Amino acid sequence: MNKASTRLTKQRHVILDQLCAICTHPTADELYQLVRCQLPHISLGTVYRNLELLSDQGVIQRLELSGHQRRYDGNAADHCHIRCVHCDRVADVEGEYTLPPLQSLASATNYEIIGQRVELLGLCPDCKSSKPE
Repeated sequence: MNKASTRLTKQRHVILDQLCAICTHPTADELYQLVRCQLPHISLGTVYRNLELLSDQGVIQRLELSGHQRRYDGNAADHCHIRCVHCDRVADVEGEYTLPPLQSLASATNYEIIGQRVELLGLCPDCKSSKPE
């Protein structure tokens, strides 16, 4: 489903606009702080519900990263993410990369594969430069 096929209430529109305007993959709490600048009376629960609805409809991505608080991505296209193990910063992986063909993985595991998520772990440039030798 795309953005045009989702009914955008004023609140949903502001939430989506704020999420798409940044590339930091915010948590619901972080996005709530941004949205409150335009909608001071919005509740955190409303932000959570709308993020879940938008992700369930495929308009945005919900990132469930290895035991950390959910983050959200305004780019709904399939792509990989990298997370800094020191500061938890999340970024999109740019450029070309290849994953094993899902059909061969399905055959090897005897699972019916219905999707994939790739999370790379590392140190972001800031944490890498401040890391003691």
